[in-house]
Amino acid sequence: MPDARHLLLQDTALRYFHEVAQCGSLTEASARLHVAASAISRQIAALEGLLGTPLFERHPRGMVLNAAGEILADHVRRAGLDAERALGEIEALQGLRSGRVRIASSDAFANEFLPRLCAAFQREHAGIVFEVMVLPTPAVPEAVRSGTADIGLCFSRAPEKGIAVACRVAAPLVALVAPGHALAQARRLSLAQLVRHPLALTPADTAVRQLLDAACSRQGLMLMPVMESNHGKTLLNFAAQGAAVAVASEIAARHMVATGALVAVALSDRGMDLRDIEVQTLAGRTLPHAAQSFLEMLQLRLPTSW
Repeated sequence: MPDARHLLLQDTALRYFHEVAQCGSLTEASARLHVAASAISRQIAALEGLLGTPLFERHPRGMVLNAAGEILADHVRRAGLDAERALGEIEALQGLRSGRVRIASSDAFANEFLPRLCAAFQREHAGIVFEVMVLPTPAVPEAVRSGTADIGLCFSRAPEKGIAVACRVAAPLVALVAPGHALAQARRLSLAQLVRHPLALTPADTAVRQLLDAACSRQGLMLMPVMESNHGKTLLNFAAQGAAVAVASEIAARHMVATGALVAVALSDRGMDLRDIEVQTLAGRTLPHAAQSFLEMLQLRLPTSW
């Protein structure tokens, strides 16, 4: 006879546990599930009783998973992902006529590259639905780990726990200027040349700015941007007016460069190539058919050189 605990781990009551684990609060879980907080609390207490261990650390301001809770939460996430994959495989028997692809992306890819790729995929597979979440770069691998996203697309400077890298390409920084700008004809530029001109840069807490600040610090240079923004498209459009020099990875401005709105100029200083573009998936997970097919297109379209 099966262990009752094994049967419990397949029960829909785990939805309550999962929701509390996600939001860290009985009250918020109650609002999301439209179930009384007392009922959710009883279900979690029953889980803890059957498993013989607490699953949460209870604090006045919320509930935090303990080690046992983390193990169970991982089981619940993976069970949900396995169910999605099974549905995807069933749909695949009839071809790519339906399915959902969930992508977590940093801002640089969401402006031009990703919408164009999604449109190209949908032209071949009209029934596929895309869910694109634009997140700060550190939140992208977390969305993949939690199962919120099938695929992550972001810049990376270090390995991420629990993340498999399906594709990695170099992403050196370049200077981006309007065609009529004084620097537009240069083949390569140094930071010493760059700082003599008005700059449009991301804030100090972003990866691009940190690379620039570190390189400038080594040379005793000072960055004095005339515009700062956490929105890449704003900086690029400002640079396209001839008002300043923007600094970004080429992929962030590829369409504007291709149409002649901007000119990309390589940067010669050490440290301008210390990050990569990564296509990320959850380690050990087999993607649903639609997501796997899109991943293969993404691997083909993402450049291997600049």
